Amino acid sequence: MFNTHISIYGYQVIEEIYNGSRTIVYRGYRESDSLPVVIKLLKNPYPSFNELVQFRNQYTIAKNLNSSPIIQTYSLEAYQNGYALVMEDFGGISLKDYFARNDTRDIRLLQEFLQIAIALCNTLEILYSQHIIHKDIKPSNILINPKTKQVKLIDFSIASLLPRETQTLISPNVLEGTLAYISPEQTGRMNRGIDYRTDFYSVGVTFYELLTGELPFQSNDPMELVHITIESTCS
Repeated sequence: MFNTHISIYGYQVIEEIYNGSRTIVYRGYRESDSLPVVIKLLKNPYPSFNELVQFRNQYTIAKNLNSSPIIQTYSLEAYQNGYALVMEDFGGISLKDYFARNDTRDIRLLQEFLQIAIALCNTLEILYSQHIIHKDIKPSNILINPKTKQVKLIDFSIASLLPRETQTLISPNVLEGTLAYISPEQTGRMNRGIDYRTDFYSVGVTFYELLTGELPFQSNDPMELVHITIESTCS
């Protein structure tokens, strides 16, 4: 249900468009010039230091990229005990929702998929030219305008500015990224650092899901899913 008590100085909130486990997203406009915006908030009323750092991280990386295939960030506003991230609103919906509304057997949708795939690969090229690893590519983090078919990548909260990093061994319940889409090396259970190829893996899983309507590996047990992912890669 839309929370009518949301009040952010300088902005008018119109509707709630996403309500996840950690964040909530609204659509609205900037009062000074009526610019359409999307506003992202943390759900935790008392966010941890790490949550605040991730929020600033996605603002800074997207702001510095300043590239049309990347969702543009306008400002990072103080809000209660955390931040409000103000971004462009280009009328996009997630690829997950877009493909769920359409029949993947429709040849026109398959043609659109190829255009989307090319656009996404071009976006990855931009990231790697700037030495950025996204680490959480999935259908819900890719937006498409249903009319113009423009595609944009969002959510750089756990992105890395290093060309390569090492993932430590931690519980699958607290791994960064979305378990069904992350690469084997991102689980911290392989003797291999994380580089640009981790995003290639996630894009592959994304393409598979968009075309088939299901994930390549499925399990309700996080640890089992981790082992299935590693074994399928090594086999």
